[in-house]
Amino acid sequence: MPTVQSPQVTGRLYDDEADLLLNTEKFPDRVSLLPASAIGATSGPGAVERIRIMWGQDMLRDVLDGRYRAVICGVNDADNSHGIIAQLVDLVPASQWTARGVTSFAKMFQESVSIHAARDREPYVLKYDLDSILILGLLRPRGRDHFTLDDLSRGFATVVKMLRGRKERLPIASVSFLNARANKLLAPDGKEPSFEAVLRTMYNAGFRGDAYPAPAHWRFGNVGVFPSYPFPEGIERMRQGSS
Repeated sequence: MPTVQSPQVTGRLYDDEADLLLNTEKFPDRVSLLPASAIGATSGPGAVERIRIMWGQDMLRDVLDGRYRAVICGVNDADNSHGIIAQLVDLVPASQWTARGVTSFAKMFQESVSIHAARDREPYVLKYDLDSILILGLLRPRGRDHFTLDDLSRGFATVVKMLRGRKERLPIASVSFLNARANKLLAPDGKEPSFEAVLRTMYNAGFRGDAYPAPAHWRFGNVGVFPSYPFPEGIERMRQGSS
C-alpha cells in the first residue's frame, strides 16, 4: 500500500531570514494552534455558535484599544489590588474607580444583601462603569476564598440575561478565572479545573463572547489547542478510543 505523503510546505511567513530566527524551540512559552478541521469538525456559516479563544492576544491592550464594550472578571469584598480589575480601573483613562473603591463597593453590596436577600443564590454580578468600558464583576461568595464551577455557571447565566437585548454591551470578553491571584477558581478536589471545563461552563450558561487564556496556558507548547469552543467532535472520539 503506497505511503501518503504530506504536501510540501511552500512560502514564507516573515521577511528576510526571520523564519529561521523564530524557531519555536527557542521560546519556552508558546502554544501549538490547530485548525478545527485537523481532527474533524463542522465549519462554515452553518457552524454552531462559539466562544472565541484569544490565544496570543493581550487582554488589557485590547480593552484599552477599545475592542470591547464589556469585560467579565472576578471581584471580592476583601482585596482586589492584585486582580485584573485593579489594572483595568487604573489604566482606563476615563475611569473614576480605584482598586480600593472597587473593594469598598463590593463589601457594601455584600453586607446589604446579607441583610435583605440572604436567601438569594450567589454569586452576584456587580457593574463598574468606566465610561469607555463596563466591567461585570462576579462577586466571590461571602466567606469563601475561591470560586467554584457552580459559581461560574450561575454567574454567567446572570451575565447572559444582562446582555440580552443590550447591543451596546457587545462585544464582550472574559478572563478564564484560572491562574488568578485574587479570585481563584477551584474544583471539589481543591485543584484548578481544566480550561475545557471552564469553557464548557461558560458555553452551557449561554455565553458566546471571547475568552482569554491564563498566562500559565502558554507553557503547554506540546499540546495542540484550538481557537474556539466547542472543540471539534473528533476530540470526543479520540477520548473514547476511536481513531
